[in-house]
Amino acid sequence: MEILVNQLVYFGFFQSLLLLGVYLFSVKNRKNINGYIAFLIFVLFIGLLGRVLYVSQIFGANFRFITLSEFAILLFGTTVFLFTKSSLNGRKFVVKDLIHYIPGIVYILIVIFYFMIPSDEVIVARIERGELYTVVSILVGIGLVFNCVYWVLSLRQFLRFRSGLKNELSYTIKTQFFLNFLIAIGICLLVWIGIYLTSLFGNETIERDARKFIWLGIAFIVLFIAYYGMLAPDLFRIQSFNHTQKYSQSKLNNTDLDILKTQLEQMMIAKKPYLNNKLMKAELASMLGVSNPELARLLNERIGMNFFDFVNYYRIKEFISLAKTDKAKELTFFGLAQEAGFNSKTTFNKSFKNLMGVAPSEYFLKN
Repeated sequence: MEILVNQLVYFGFFQSLLLLGVYLFSVKNRKNINGYIAFLIFVLFIGLLGRVLYVSQIFGANFRFITLSEFAILLFGTTVFLFTKSSLNGRKFVVKDLIHYIPGIVYILIVIFYFMIPSDEVIVARIERGELYTVVSILVGIGLVFNCVYWVLSLRQFLRFRSGLKNELSYTIKTQFFLNFLIAIGICLLVWIGIYLTSLFGNETIERDARKFIWLGIAFIVLFIAYYGMLAPDLFRIQSFNHTQKYSQSKLNNTDLDILKTQLEQMMIAKKPYLNNKLMKAELASMLGVSNPELARLLNERIGMNFFDFVNYYRIKEFISLAKTDKAKELTFFGLAQEAGFNSKTTFNKSFKNLMGVAPSEYFLKN
C-alpha cells in the first residue's frame, strides 16, 4: 500500500510540475490563464514536494522536508476560495485579495522558525518534553479550521452563482467542474478531520497509517484539475475580462443586450430554429435582426455560451421533452436526437453529457 501511495504522489507531483510549465512558460497561456488556478497548482506542488523529497531521500531522510509541505496548508483554502470567486464572478486579481494570505504567511514564518531553523538537539528536547506534539496539534487544528472555513465560503460562492442561473442559460461544464471540485475538496477535509481527531485521542499507529490518504487527496486534486484542463481548456482561462475591449466597436449598450437576450430566448421557444440541423450563426443573427459579431457578443456576455453550445442546449431540452412522449416508443435515442436537430450521434452524446452530467441512458434510468 505504501508503495502505491508513493507512486501516486510522485505522479501527482510531476503532473503539477507539468501543469505549472504549461501555465507559466507558454506566453499565450500566461496571458489568458486565471492566475489563481496557476497559484493553486503551485500550492499543491509545494505540498507534494516536501513528501517527494522525504520519501526519495535524495538529500537524506530529514524530517524538515516533510515540514516544507506545511507551507501549503493555509495557502490552500484561501486560493481555492479566491479561484472560485474569481472564476464564477469573472473578476481579476485585486490587491485587497492579498489580505486573505496574511494568516498563511504568519503560519509559514512559525513553521520556519519553530521547526526548520532550530538544530536537531533543540527539536529532540522539545519532543522529549512533549512540547512539539502539542504545538503540532495546535497548528494542524488551526490549519484544519482555516481550510474548512474557506471551503464553506467557496461553497457559498458556488451556490449563489448556481442559484442565480436557475432561470438562465449556463455554461454547464463550469458549474459541473466547481461542483465536483468542491465535493472532492470536502471529502479530503473530512478525511483530514478524521485523522486529526484520531491523533488527538492518542491512536498514533492508526493516525500514522491514515495520514497517507491526505497525500492521495492532494495528488487526486491535481489529476482532477488536469483532467478538466483537457476536457475544457477554456475553463481556466480569463474570458469575461476582455469583453469591453473585444466589442468596443459594438453599438449595443447593456440595455440593448438585455432586451435582445429576452427576444432571443422567446424566439428559441416560439420558432424553434434549433430544429434545423444545419442552422448557422448567420441565420440565427438574421432572425434576431443583428449582425454576427453582435450575436456573438450577446451569447458571450449575457448567456455565457458560444453559438454551438447555445443551440445544442435547446436541442437537448427538446430531446428530453420528446423522450417523454409516445414518439420515444418508436425511435432510438439517436432517432429522437435527430428529431431535436442533431445530425451527429457523437455531438449529441457529448452535448448531453456536458449539459446533464451523465450519458442519456444513465439520465433516463434516474428520471
